[in-house]
This record gives sequence, C-alpha cells and structure tokens, in this order.
Amino acid sequence: MEIKEILSYYFDEDTMRIDVSFRLTSDSDDEVRNDIIKVDESKEFGYDIIKEEIDYYDFDDDEDDDFDDFVTLDEDALLSYLNEYYIVYPDKLPKSEFF
Repeated sequence: MEIKEILSYYFDEDTMRIDVSFRLTSDSDDEVRNDIIKVDESKEFGYDIIKEEIDYYDFDDDEDDDFDDFVTLDEDALLSYLNEYYIVYPDKLPKSEFF
C-alpha cells in the first residue's frame, strides 16, 4: 500500500483539517479515496505540512510591517505523512470510490 498521487486537497484554517483526495498504486485511474486529516496528528508523526509564507509583492511602503500572510501546504510532507499514517493505522484507510 502506497499512495501514488495526491489528486486534490483543501486546508480549512478554522478547523485545522485537510480534506484530501488521493490514489494508491493499486487503484485504477477511475478510483479515488477521500479523507479528512487533522493537522495536529501530522505533527505527532513529526511532519510539518503547514507553511506560512509572507506575500512580499503586496507590501505597501506606506504601511509599516503590514504583510499579508498566507498558508500553503508542503505536498511532499503531506504525501509522506499519509503513507506513514496508513501504515500505522491501516484500518483508517478510506475505501476507494469510483467516479
């Protein structure tokens, strides 16, 4: 069991959860698996999948130190975390769905 690819993800900052869709190496191209993971659990596994970045392009010289921060995910860390998570908890692996 290994995750072949992450198809999509959405990070909800309010709940600190990630809604992720992925495919295993054993899944066909018509299959997808969906799960909701907690960011706190990824930290327990030693993965920091959240990156806060500063948008330097929106900096206005008239405003002192007023940067617009935004959050991105480290997709490689997310993939590594999911692979390890489902090895440790194979019963939590979502069933595949056909689309």
